[in-house]
Amino acid sequence: MERFNRVKLLIGSDKFDKIASSSVLLFGIGGVGGFTAEALVRSGIGSITIVDNDKVSITNINRQIIANDNTIGQDKISAMKDRLLSINPNLNVKTINCFYLPENADEIDFTDYDYIVDAVDTVSAKLAIIERAKANNKPVISCMGTGGKLDVTKLTVSDVFDTSGCPLARVMRRELKKRGVKGLKVVYSTEEVGTSNEQEFAENKGKDRVAPPSMIFVPSVAGIMLASEVVKDLIKE
Repeated sequence: MERFNRVKLLIGSDKFDKIASSSVLLFGIGGVGGFTAEALVRSGIGSITIVDNDKVSITNINRQIIANDNTIGQDKISAMKDRLLSINPNLNVKTINCFYLPENADEIDFTDYDYIVDAVDTVSAKLAIIERAKANNKPVISCMGTGGKLDVTKLTVSDVFDTSGCPLARVMRRELKKRGVKGLKVVYSTEEVGTSNEQEFAENKGKDRVAPPSMIFVPSVAGIMLASEVVKDLIKE
C-alpha cells in the first residue's frame, strides 16, 4: 500500500492532491513547531521550508520530537530535515538557518508559499512574520504561549482578538492593533501559567533568557493543532 492511502481514504484523492501540491513556510521547529512539521509531512504536504537557527540541546529531550542522544549538538533544521525525509523521501524540504526578525525579513519571499506558520516564541519575530504574511495576502496561523502548562484540554483555536487568559496573546493583541492587523488565527491555551517549583523558576528570571517550565503535552498538541488547521484550510472547498 502507498504510504498516504489512509489519508486519501479519509479526505479523498482530490483533497489529498491539493495537500501534496501545497507549500508551507514554518518558522520555529522546537517543542511546538517540530510536531507541526511532523504532522504536516505525515499528512502528505508536498513542500515545506523550515526556519530556525538553534541547535538541539539536552534540555530539549523532554519535549522536542527531534531531540535525542544522537541529535544533541546538531542544527535543529538539519535534524528535522533528516527526520522528515525518513517519513517521505519524495518531500521537497528546504532549510533556512536564521533567526527571523524585521532586520532580515526581506531574505525570505513569502509569495512562494501557500501557508505560513508561526511557531516561534519571540514577540518581535512573531510580529515580523505576521506582518509580512498579511502584506502578501498569505494565510497565517500563530501559536501563543505553551510554557508552564499541563492541561491539553484547555487548548483551542481562535482569533487572537477573541482570546483571554494568555499573557502572550495579550501582548500580541496590543502590538497587532498598533500595526493595523485586524485578525489572526491562533492556537492558544486558557490555562493559567504555573509551575510547581516557583522558587527555582523565579531564580531563572535573573538569567539572560528565561527557560519556562515545560513538558511535552501542551507544546506537542498545540503543534499538531497548528498542522490540522493548515490542512483543513488548504483543502477547504
